[in-house]
Amino acid sequence: MNLTATVSAIVPARNEEATIASAVDSLAAQTEIAEIIVVNDQSTDSTAAVLDELAARVGKLRVLGTREVPGGWVGKNYAAWLGAAQATRDWLLFTDADAVHLPGSTARALADAAASGAALVSYSPEQETRAWWERAMIPFVYARLAQHFSFADVSDPGSPAAAANGQYLLIRRDAYEAIGGHRSVAGEVLEDVALARRAKQAGYRLHFAPGQGIARVRMYRSFAQMWEGWTKNLYPLLGSRPGAVVRELLSVVPWIPVALLLLGRVHQALPALGVLLLARRHAAYAAVLRRNHFPLSRIVYYAPAVILYSSALVVSGRRYARGTVVWKGRQYPVGTPSR
Repeated sequence: MNLTATVSAIVPARNEEATIASAVDSLAAQTEIAEIIVVNDQSTDSTAAVLDELAARVGKLRVLGTREVPGGWVGKNYAAWLGAAQATRDWLLFTDADAVHLPGSTARALADAAASGAALVSYSPEQETRAWWERAMIPFVYARLAQHFSFADVSDPGSPAAAANGQYLLIRRDAYEAIGGHRSVAGEVLEDVALARRAKQAGYRLHFAPGQGIARVRMYRSFAQMWEGWTKNLYPLLGSRPGAVVRELLSVVPWIPVALLLLGRVHQALPALGVLLLARRHAAYAAVLRRNHFPLSRIVYYAPAVILYSSALVVSGRRYARGTVVWKGRQYPVGTPSR
């Protein structure tokens, strides 16, 4: 037995046939990970068959399965809870089935935990984008989230700010159990942020940081998946308040430049001023892209990014107002997240 292997990795998986093998192999290569627990959450594709093949060659892997999701639970949270109940190590790494963990990442996470004294360590992984809609939407969303969830504020024990990214969430077992684990956030759509909030309120320190060199994720493989995902998440990420949506739309949509472009008949100088203001918006976005480690080339997607983000935010607000969201074939009741 490897006595230095102090981490149990827990991976909820629902219809992840395209990604689960890469995720498991990347976890198996981490010497600090003693066991990988994949919880197959009623997959209807060939995820089970892929897991059977992996189990035959990856000694660290254990595969569990879910049955009917209990009332009041989000499926992913229930799967994570089941996996945690079977874990045997002092640290629990909750990660997604589409995350590829880079060499040395677990050692770095444990070192960051030791250096900061954090009981919960989370990173915002590198985002792989291929299609134009990914290249437009994903960097823009993460740039906006960086405005609302500062890494420094979240990691500051004196700040009430709390956040985490469920694509990579490492938590000490005793802290996880003390805050009630995923059972305490059973019905939360944003369980990662809810867990981080509970941990910080309980007095545990958080370490939240960019994930370059930690993990790489391609979040969505179709536009429909991306639309469903962000319309599920954006409204609660911004605080679940209509006023926050209005403020966000006022901030991200270039209302004045667009108005100036449309007022060319009033005065010929107005469109030129509109173009100048739009150029300033592009320059500001370029700086944000660089700060958040996205390729500068993504600036060419600024206009569609604004349209997609704003549209998804409005739709997200409407769905929460109706009281239900849909994710991976399941419908969940939603309301104001617990604080």
